[in-house]
Order: sequence, then structure tokens, then C-alpha cells
Amino acid sequence: MSIEIKAPTFPESVADGTVATWHKQPGEAVSADELIVDIETDKVVLEVVAPADGVIAEIIKGEGETVLSDEVIAKFEAGAAPAAAPAAAAQTAAAPAGDADKVGPAARKLIDENGLDASQIPGTGKNGGITKEDVVNYMANKPAAAPAPAPAPAPAAAAAPVAPAVSVDSGERVEKRVPMTRLRATIAKRLVEAQQNAAMLTTYNEVNMKPVMELRKQYKDLFERTHNGTRLGFMSFFVKAATEALKRFPAVNASIDGNDMVYHGYQDIGVAVSTERGLMVPVLRDTDQMGLAEVEATIADFGKRGREGKLGMEDMQGGTFTITNGGVFGSLMSTPILNPPQTAILGMHKIQERPMAVNGQVVILPMMYLALSYDHRMIDGKEAVQFLVTIKDLLEDPARMLLDV
Repeated sequence: MSIEIKAPTFPESVADGTVATWHKQPGEAVSADELIVDIETDKVVLEVVAPADGVIAEIIKGEGETVLSDEVIAKFEAGAAPAAAPAAAAQTAAAPAGDADKVGPAARKLIDENGLDASQIPGTGKNGGITKEDVVNYMANKPAAAPAPAPAPAPAAAAAPVAPAVSVDSGERVEKRVPMTRLRATIAKRLVEAQQNAAMLTTYNEVNMKPVMELRKQYKDLFERTHNGTRLGFMSFFVKAATEALKRFPAVNASIDGNDMVYHGYQDIGVAVSTERGLMVPVLRDTDQMGLAEVEATIADFGKRGREGKLGMEDMQGGTFTITNGGVFGSLMSTPILNPPQTAILGMHKIQERPMAVNGQVVILPMMYLALSYDHRMIDGKEAVQFLVTIKDLLEDPARMLLDV
């Protein structure tokens, strides 16, 4: 039975996707629910699995090609695995003699366009198959390898002695050209748009982290035992402090839609997560109803799924405010860029001991610089400064968050 394999249904905010990797090739046996292709969008990578046991009859959309929501990307033959087995065996046997069956569609296109010899390209795909990345890597390294055979005809030429003087081995300058992923390209586009379209300003302050650190030190073991292994970190305090501040300053929790200002009656805070594919911002929903343990557990889950590439589109939709923590990488101060259509973003940084004047005395305290970038079209400087001061005050007296004062 022939079945059409379609791209997933994309949300309204996602126009299209790109075929990232075909994990199965035509004629290859596939089990039901086995991963066959990855579709990369500007937010996440979506996995498409086999609808039943069988084989892929035809790939319609190759790697690197753009696909629309629910567009047919391949033909699938359900229950055809036994019949396809001999063909697969013949394909494997023929591999040493010819490389045609080992080359993916996107890789074949690059090979043909650049006049390359597929037999010279080492494959890292399944069963030695050649992927698009293999071709890109081969082309990037080819200039360094090309000069090696050149000296052979050189002795016949008068200029032959000059060649060794310009040896690539003595000062090799290797370059590698890799296509930008769709996610990283989208991030770049959104960041540039944020700077071009918003009247972005940044205000700074500093917070004494000693009260939070002492509270955390006192209760972290009990907290972890009480909440099934969930660790008490600093991010939950910042999320709760930001939530309270957002209630007091609704403009910071708002967004701009054309000429309209949209005020949100809830607090959905995005937390920036760094992954190999780029920066992702999953969203904590209704943070005013979350406790510290729930915030910490959710953030830990976001981080784990982000590293595994399992964050879904629903995890990153919406958000009324964003917190980013450059301090985990050692940043002492930075200017965070807005996450449109949000009108503000809070930047956390490294905790560093500094001499501070307290009641006329010099005291060494663990201090953190805070940065709030905001859209001046929506938020006045007074509101931005007061918002940041509110976060500072709440963190320097954590009991206020528990007492709601």
C-alpha cells in the first residue's frame, strides 16, 4: 500500500521548513515509528517517523530543500520490507563499484554542481553514505590537499624550483565553509530587526547576592530532599522577582503589535537556553502561579531537552518577558537584545566579590550587575529604572517575595 509522507503541520508563526537529514534512503527497510527524516524550522527540528513497516519508495524533497506545512516529501510503501531486502542487498554489493546509491539527494546536487568525484569523498552517513556535510567538508579541505599532486608535472617546467618555496604545509591556513542553519539564520535576522525597529535602551544596576546565597546555602539540601532531587538555583529567584516586578509595571510586560500596545494580564517568562544549534528561549507559563521548585524543575527540563534537540514548538511560543544569563559563561556585563515582540529583557551576569560601602564601612560582597534592555516606544526611562530597582530590592530581601510586600 502506497502512503504519502508529509511534512508536519506548522503553526501559523512558521511559514516553512527545510529538510535537514534523511535517515533512510529509498529501498531501505523501515520499522513503524522509526525516525526517517528531520525537518528544521526557524524554531525547532521536527522529526517525521514511518507510519508503518515498509520501505521508502521515493524521496520527493531532498536535503536542503524547502517544504511547506503538510507538503508531500516522500512516497512510502507499507509492508514492502521483505520485497525490498534483495534490492537493498544488491545496492550494498554494488557500492564498491559505484557510488550513486551512497549519495544523498542534496549531496549529489553539490557534487554535480562542483564537478566532484564522489568516489574521493569519504562518507560518514549510514553504511558509508555520503551526506551534504561530507561534500561541504571535502570542498573546504580540498585546496589544502590539491597542491600535493601538483609537484609531479612541475619538474618539466622552468619554474619548478619555486613551488617548494610556497609550501602549504609550512603555513597552512585552513578554512571551512558551513551553511548557516535555519535556526541560527532566523536568530540573526530577528536580532538585527530588533535593533533596527525598536528604540532600544539599556539601564544597569547591581544587586547584592549575599541574602539569596545565604538563603540558598541554608535550605538547598532540605529543598532538594523535599522536592525529589530538584536543585535550588539562582534563576528561580530572578523569575519570581521579575514576575512580581512585571505585576507592578504592566508596560514592561506588554508588547507592540503594529500601532497597538498589547497589555498582558499574565506573566509568561522566557528563559534563554544555549544549545549547539543556537540560542533557544522556552517559556515558563503563568509564573505567578509557580513555586520556586516548579520553576527550577521546568528550567532543568528545558535545558536537558534543549541539549537533546527535543524542545517543541509549543515550548517556545509566546512569552511576555525574557531573562538571559550570561553569567554562566563568565560575562561580567552585557547589553541584551530585545526578543520581539516583547518590550524588555533582563540580563543576569557573573557574581563577583567587590568592595562595597555599607554604613560607612568597606565590606566585601558578592555583587552581580543587572541589565535591562527596553523599547523606549513603549516604556519610559522612569518605569525601566524603577522596574530594575524593584528586582534589586526583592533579591536583596527575598522574604518580600514570600510575603508579597
